[in-house]
Amino acid sequence: MQITIVCDNNAGKDGLETGWGFSCLVSGGEKTILFDTGPGRLLLDNMERLEIEPGSIDVVVLSHIHGDHTGGLDGFLGRNPEVSVYLPVSFPKQVKDGVARYGAEVIEVKEPVKICRDVYSVGQVGRLIKEQALVVRTEAGPVLIVGCAHPGVAKFVNASRKLLNSDIFLVIGGFHLEWAAGGRIRRVISALKESGVRYVGACHCCGDKSRRLFEEQFGEKFINLGAGRMIRPGDLH
Repeated sequence: MQITIVCDNNAGKDGLETGWGFSCLVSGGEKTILFDTGPGRLLLDNMERLEIEPGSIDVVVLSHIHGDHTGGLDGFLGRNPEVSVYLPVSFPKQVKDGVARYGAEVIEVKEPVKICRDVYSVGQVGRLIKEQALVVRTEAGPVLIVGCAHPGVAKFVNASRKLLNSDIFLVIGGFHLEWAAGGRIRRVISALKESGVRYVGACHCCGDKSRRLFEEQFGEKFINLGAGRMIRPGDLH
């Protein structure tokens, strides 16, 4: 199992563009999954630089409605409409209809759902901003991937633990802490550690302050992520 950060506002590899948004590729399992589509053209540009063929992707999972996570969808579907698109049931009808017009399969998510072997959506979480996250069973342990975690990354961790009946080995993605005060960030860090999370890969909307605090608390188990960075959970120990 390998996770590749395709779009991010942090740099992870020379030669890739950065921009405010997030997308990552989950490969090596039963299906190849694109989680979020970043902000517009950046997705296809970085996929080309990473030598990721749009046609190799089987499933697209959208975390929430914001454009920095859905902006690249139309461009991608124009290259590969032969995918299943999992999106929260709360998405506007015009978005769902737009996906269907490309010929892609639209799958609306409310409750937790199995996407393929070892890969699940935790279901739609949150009130004001409704969001889903992806949890993947790996040889090292469950990996949770979040887009922005508007409802709170700890809520997604708890939902994943309940779904899989297991502690989470690694959490990656945006934690929506860019503008958070230090006290709030430390409470989030404590909640994750108390929940048994072993590794953290903070990127996108985490902000430099929270990334620094996560690194202080997780030490070598903090992974500095950015566009182009690849993670193989089985290599972590």
